[in-house]
Amino acid sequence: MENGSSNNALKPMDSEQLREYGHRMVDFIADYYKTIETFPVLSQVQPGYLHNLLPESAPDHPETVEQVLDDVKAKILPGVTHWQSPSFFAYFPINGSIAGFLGEMLSAGLNTMSFSWVASPAATELEIVVVDWVAKLLNLPEQFLSKGNGGGVIQGSACEAILVVMIAARDKVLRSVGKKALEKLVVYSSDQTHSSLQKACQLAGIHLENCRVLKTDSSTNYALRPESLQEAVSKDLEAGLIPFFLCGTVGTTSSTAVDPVAALGKIAKSNEMWFHIDAAYAGSACICPEYRQYIDGVETADSFDMNAHKWLLTNFECSLLWVKDQSALTEALSTNPEYLKNKASQANLVVDYKDWQIPLGRRFRSLKLWMVLRLYGAENLKSYIRNHIKLAKIFEQLVSKDPNFEVVTPRIFSLVCFRIAAVDNDEKKCNNLNRSLLDAVNSSGKLLFSHTILSGKFVLRFAIGAPLTEEKHVKEAWKVIQEEASFLLSK
Repeated sequence: MENGSSNNALKPMDSEQLREYGHRMVDFIADYYKTIETFPVLSQVQPGYLHNLLPESAPDHPETVEQVLDDVKAKILPGVTHWQSPSFFAYFPINGSIAGFLGEMLSAGLNTMSFSWVASPAATELEIVVVDWVAKLLNLPEQFLSKGNGGGVIQGSACEAILVVMIAARDKVLRSVGKKALEKLVVYSSDQTHSSLQKACQLAGIHLENCRVLKTDSSTNYALRPESLQEAVSKDLEAGLIPFFLCGTVGTTSSTAVDPVAALGKIAKSNEMWFHIDAAYAGSACICPEYRQYIDGVETADSFDMNAHKWLLTNFECSLLWVKDQSALTEALSTNPEYLKNKASQANLVVDYKDWQIPLGRRFRSLKLWMVLRLYGAENLKSYIRNHIKLAKIFEQLVSKDPNFEVVTPRIFSLVCFRIAAVDNDEKKCNNLNRSLLDAVNSSGKLLFSHTILSGKFVLRFAIGAPLTEEKHVKEAWKVIQEEASFLLSK
C-alpha cells in the first residue's frame, strides 16, 4: 500500500476496477432500499456527532472500498434523514427512481463539462429536446418551446430559476429607464411565496423595502388576491416607483395554494412587469389533464418553472425553467472570454447554456430526465402522480373522521394541512399542543412530517410523494399520529 503503489490500490480510472466496484456500489444501494424501512426516518444524532467518529486528517495511503462502505454503514447512515423512506411525509418530496439513478450513473460516467454547445454537443441538444418534451406534456404555449424565441433550460433549483429571471427582468427594464433607476424597482409576491424570492431580491440588488409581500388569508385559501396586487401597484406608480417583477405560485410551500394565474398575468401585462410562475412542486401534477387547469393563464407569463426532482421520478437536481424570450436571459447573463470562443457560438448557430444560468459549469442533467421519460412513459408518470393524490385523499378522510382533528385548508394535490382542533378557541394552547405532537411523532423515528404557520395557527403538513409510499404507510402514519395525540390530550 505504500505510496499507493500496490496492485490492489484503486486507480483514477480503470474499466475493470470500475466494473468490480461499480457492482458493489449498486448492490450496496439496492440493499439500502431493500432495508430502508428499518431505519428511523429522522436521524437521531446530535450536532457534531461525526467529528468524534472520523480522523482529524485525510489518510496518507489508500484504504479499501470495503473499509469505506463499512464506515458508511456505521457512521454515515445514522446521520442520514431518509428522504426516500415510504414514511417520509415532510416538506415536499425529492423523487428518486431506477431510471433517474441510471441517468445519474451515466452522467457521472461520461463526466462532461457542458457549458457550451461545442463543449459537448449532445448535452446541449438533448437538454433542448427533453425540456421541449416536458413543455408539451404540460401543454405550455408554443412561445416557451425552443423552435421560436423562447425555450427551456435545466437549473439546479427553483431558487436559481427565480434569480436568473429576476436578473433578466431587472436588466431589461434598466436598459429602458437607465441604471440609476435600480432603487425604484419594485417586486410583488404574496406572503406565501417561497423565501427564495427574497434571496433573489438580495442577490439582484433590489432594495428590500421595495419588495411587496402581499397578505393572504383563508378567504382565498391563501391565494394572492388580484385586487391586492392592483392596489399595491397603483400606489407604487403614484409614488414614482417602477413595478417590474411579479412572482405567482402554483402550489405554495405552506399549503399548496394556487394563485389566480390568468388574473395576475393581466395586471402584470398592463403594467409591463415580468411575470414568473413558480410551480416547483405542483407543476408535475399539471401533466395530468385534470390538473392542467391550475396553470390556465400561463400564456400571460414570461417564465415558468417546475422541479422534476420533486414529483416526476427524476433524481435531484432537475429544475426546468422556460422563458418566452431567451434573449432576455442571454443579454443579462452572457460572457464571451477569448478562451471560450468558437465558430458555432460566434455564428449564433447554437445554444450555449452557460448564458442561461449563474455558474459557467454544468452537469449533463438531461440524461436522467431523458431516461425517466423513456423508461416510464408519460402515462405511467401520470398514474404515479394520481396515486399520491389518491393517498392524500385517504389521509384527508381519516383526519376528517376524527373529532379531535381538523383539516385547515382544502386539499388540492397531495399535501394535507391539518391540526389538533382548538378547544374553547384557545389558540395558544392549540399551537403548543400541535407543536408537541409534531415533536413526539418525529422523534419516534416511525415517520417524518413538518409544519407551517397559517394565520397565526401552527399547522401540520403531511406531504405524500415518496416513490415507495403505499396506502399501508399512510394508515400506519395516521395511527401513530392518533396515538401520540391521544396521549397528549389525556394529560
